[in-house]
Amino acid sequence: MLVAPMAKTTRVETRARALLLVWFEREKRALPWRETRDPFAIWVSEAMLQQTQVETVIPYFRRFLGLFPTVEALARAPLEDVLAAWSGLGYYRRARTLHTAARAIVESPGGRFPSTHAALLELPGVGPYTAGAVASIAFDEHASLVDGNVARVFARWFAIDSAQESKAFRDETWAIADRLVADVERPGEWNQALMELGATVCTPRDPQCDACPMRTGCRALATGRVAELPRPKVRRATIAVELSTFVVHENGTLVVRERASTERMAGLFELPTIETSGSELIAVRSTAPLRLAEIDTLGSVSHTITHHRIRTRVVSARVAHGSVEAPFRRVKQAEFVRLPLTGMTKKIVARGWANGA
Repeated sequence: MLVAPMAKTTRVETRARALLLVWFEREKRALPWRETRDPFAIWVSEAMLQQTQVETVIPYFRRFLGLFPTVEALARAPLEDVLAAWSGLGYYRRARTLHTAARAIVESPGGRFPSTHAALLELPGVGPYTAGAVASIAFDEHASLVDGNVARVFARWFAIDSAQESKAFRDETWAIADRLVADVERPGEWNQALMELGATVCTPRDPQCDACPMRTGCRALATGRVAELPRPKVRRATIAVELSTFVVHENGTLVVRERASTERMAGLFELPTIETSGSELIAVRSTAPLRLAEIDTLGSVSHTITHHRIRTRVVSARVAHGSVEAPFRRVKQAEFVRLPLTGMTKKIVARGWANGA
């Protein structure tokens, strides 16, 4: 967050930093974004890694950079192509803001990728964490960062009692991050080492304290509080959602709808869908003005989006009368599979239910 450090690091902290950097050099995972100092590639990786598992991100990262190897290539690409390359990762706003920011970069005076923390923060969708990651890893700037893994390490190492979602917790973890990165010799390596420790050793459950290079100074370990820190977030109640999704084929085409800019997952395509409760229609989700007649139930698909647990009944159907009007359209089968699809639609495709007859 780049604020003035509150105090110099203590002798114990300086020793722990050195041990962590040695550990990281020995134990760090081989990840494709660690093979480069290209700020564009690092920026893409950080956008993908937010709220997504590393193993999931790796093939997407490689494919995305294969399609858009530079910020200029990303800026020139149609948004639909960018969303298609992102499809399946979820949190599609990240892809849209990457695309918007790429265009802002190439249209700026000089058209160069920002090389400082302050300049990175000026980009659309770039916050303190992403700016700190790119600035420190690509440019060796003494920029701090705090993600979930780093916050957990700090919560245990310094025995922070504030709840995770509280302002006090955020302020304290960022203040610690600012102080510890301020005079470290390799800020990019330090930040990555903290994230790696939280991801592989100081894990939410069953942390491997015996293998931790920072265990000597860990206050939670010394006081037997590792399991209770950080204090958990308050979980939102799960919401069950029942849907019906319609597969409407005719002469090698399929009826689809592009989600509007005001909707979640804007710009992605889905099959006509209604929200239901049991067998009673309670709210039209996306089928108006289509008039459909059911032919056969093909099966069901389960899907999860944040705290929503979704189950959709997949139905073969036909247009009963009238034409296919906006926001719906017919697309050829070959075109359909190349569109950026919602995660639930991709699951229906994987079952083979969207194949043309």
